[in-house]
Amino acid sequence: MANHKSSLKRIRQSESRKLENRYWAKTARNAVRRIRKMTDKEEAQAAYNKVSALLQRLGRKNIISKNKAANLCSSLAHHINKI
Repeated sequence: MANHKSSLKRIRQSESRKLENRYWAKTARNAVRRIRKMTDKEEAQAAYNKVSALLQRLGRKNIISKNKAANLCSSLAHHINKI
């Protein structure tokens, strides 16, 4: 167990950040799955705009990597164009 106040605080901070990061990563995965199931192009396009912004924001904050965010946005756009 940690002996310094600063290390105890760091443990608390990292735990709370881990939970928040897991929440946002799971939310993004569910949003991507939801778009991939859509068959209506208008509805999918409206949802894509929100999900794309979410993915890019998570990439900027390093919750997911920037390349993964870009790849997901690209594959979703490709999926919507095929509908």
